Amino acid sequence: MSMLEIAGFGKRFTIHHLNKTMPAIENISFSLEASEFIGIVGKSGSGKSTILKSIYRTYLPDTGRILYNSEEFGLVDLSQISERQMLYLRKYEIGYVSQFLNVMPRTTCRQLVVNALLEMGENEELAELEAEKALTHFELDPKLWDSYPNTFSGGEKLRLNIAMATVKKPRLLLLDEPTASLDQQSKIKVREIIEKLKRNGTTLVGIFHDIEFMEGLCDKVYDMQSRTLTVAEEKVGVGAES
Repeated sequence: MSMLEIAGFGKRFTIHHLNKTMPAIENISFSLEASEFIGIVGKSGSGKSTILKSIYRTYLPDTGRILYNSEEFGLVDLSQISERQMLYLRKYEIGYVSQFLNVMPRTTCRQLVVNALLEMGENEELAELEAEKALTHFELDPKLWDSYPNTFSGGEKLRLNIAMATVKKPRLLLLDEPTASLDQQSKIKVREIIEKLKRNGTTLVGIFHDIEFMEGLCDKVYDMQSRTLTVAEEKVGVGAES
């Protein structure tokens, strides 16, 4: 059984002040086995982020199914399950990393990562230890650990965002341009974590404009223009644009 299967997925958006409904994407289909990594490539505006947000249930699809093999609930359609079930999956099984950081303004960098582990049921001592390991790995200056993220640079916020999501070791991890504002050294750190997560069984869906980053990392590539799914080595870069 696949870990994730997108079947006939389509999404439309309504522009209310114009009273128009515009198709965003349609007829998207692909599947992933456990610990596989698919990279989605395509021009800006082609709907890549819409797929990730729909898997995470920020959006609801208009057509098709998003089947996920949950550890807690078994095989479910993410577009049909209850809000309570989806909240559980976001908390324990499905992680999401975007290039933007939305957090409580009066919570420190360190506590944000600790909290991510505490809500998984880890004890305080282990959560503190693992948080420090994650922040060290992503080279966030220890002087920042007890500061509020609203004072951070864009790159620092992004590294914190990645640390918060990956420290939980989710079964399914969605990556929406997670290296967009990172320098080369930070990108290497992200790649190391992705490789480790894959080895430990995490399934990943990612969007990257940095094609070199994807080389040798993705198992499959889905091209938004041609609607084709191929082995990564055969087609990395086709249809991608910054």
